[in-house]
Amino acid sequence: MKNQALIYRAFGDPLQALRLETVDLAPRAPGTLRVEMALVPVNPSDLIPVTGAYSHLITPPVVAGYEGVGRVVEADDAALVGRRVLPLRGPGTWQRFVDCDPTLAVPVPDDVDDPAAARGYINPLAALRMLTRWPVAGKRVLLTAAGSSCATLLGHWARLQGAREVVGLYRSQARLERMRGLGITPLHEGDVEAVLEVARKADVTFDAVGGPLGSLIVNAMREGSVFAGYGLLSGEPVTPDGFPRAAFERFHLRDDLAVMSAADWQGEFDRLWPLLRQVTFPKAEVFPLERWREAIAAFHVPGGAKPLIDFRAG
Repeated sequence: MKNQALIYRAFGDPLQALRLETVDLAPRAPGTLRVEMALVPVNPSDLIPVTGAYSHLITPPVVAGYEGVGRVVEADDAALVGRRVLPLRGPGTWQRFVDCDPTLAVPVPDDVDDPAAARGYINPLAALRMLTRWPVAGKRVLLTAAGSSCATLLGHWARLQGAREVVGLYRSQARLERMRGLGITPLHEGDVEAVLEVARKADVTFDAVGGPLGSLIVNAMREGSVFAGYGLLSGEPVTPDGFPRAAFERFHLRDDLAVMSAADWQGEFDRLWPLLRQVTFPKAEVFPLERWREAIAAFHVPGGAKPLIDFRAG
């Protein structure tokens, strides 16, 4: 039996480094589930490792992808066959078949459709964990890259948690209507004086950008505030000017996962599914597997639909 997978054998630009390969499908190991993937999203967390940004943690060849939804096709327990799951924290998900640990496979509720379930892990869990670590009830919150999937969840759930104010910095106007609908006050990141004013008042900043923008904000924040950096979309680190007055924190989801038991892992999704039922995800565009390059190119279009790759056999 054969498998199809998007594999990178060396680091580089994802459009150049990734290859769609047909490989032999090894027999399923006893005690694992075999999942036939349906939809996988294209996220920064999927593409950045391909560039070599985490070469100290990753050694090619590697199957790309960290999340997605599929259906169990083989299992020791025949009752599990046919169930939809998120086959997470194992091999890369950008392949037709994924074998996973059943204690880490997350069951998908019947009322959550595939396009939503496929996006139900990286950004939602990161947002939930950050708001658990840095509660924002009654506080002023500042978001960078506020039109991104994770930041909009952070902003929306921060308001539900009782944040006093949520200001979101943006580049593309395409996300403004959605941000306002979620209770996020938009502010263009190029308005430096206004950004500085908001940063001086912020109790908590969640920064996905780093680089000059993140540095500008952390240097302006006051004593007793928190700057939580969770991404480097700029490709550059935050460089505080001396010792910042704000608490300078970093968030990496992988660090939380490293110490999380399987029971706690499943418990996090018990918390997430009710929240996700209240979320209207941004519009998605589904690309069949043979058009995977178009999906990756679409990811880079500002304000575009969320690209999902369909791994189901045509």
